[in-house]
Amino acid sequence: MTRKLEELFDLPPSAAEIEAEVPAITVNQALLAELDLTIDKVDNALPAVRGLDATDAEMDELSDMAKGSYKDLMDLGMQIDSRFASKIFGVASNMLGHAITAKTAKLDKKLRMIDLQMKKMRLDQQQQALDSKAAESGLAPTQTAEGMVLSRNDLLNRILGKDQIAEKE
Repeated sequence: MTRKLEELFDLPPSAAEIEAEVPAITVNQALLAELDLTIDKVDNALPAVRGLDATDAEMDELSDMAKGSYKDLMDLGMQIDSRFASKIFGVASNMLGHAITAKTAKLDKKLRMIDLQMKKMRLDQQQQALDSKAAESGLAPTQTAEGMVLSRNDLLNRILGKDQIAEKE
């Protein structure tokens, strides 16, 4: 039976259709879960950047001020003589342009931050893939030397040769 006949006669779906839908649902749920995790990572990374909210508030404030000035200048331009109104309307359009620029700058900043987060996630994934390939092939990096932690003064003494004199005595 076809699905249209089942719908026409209000019959329950056949067992074969139910079995075919179950794997598709689980695959879709897995994809949605993975997508949710990715979105959560991006959302969690954005607030970690300091000053994002403050800049957004400042841009909104500038945009509101420019829109208010635009409205005031438009009202003034409508009330005065037409030969003087053209300059006022020109300034009003500049104010509206500033409001649009402020909003655009805010959106561009958010998009750049998301782009940087996506690039960072891609680099992290590439690094994990390289690390896992190196571990599988047995070419994992090994430590071949020893290091010492020196303060700035110790390093200067060694460079100047004072440390060697102190060791001899």
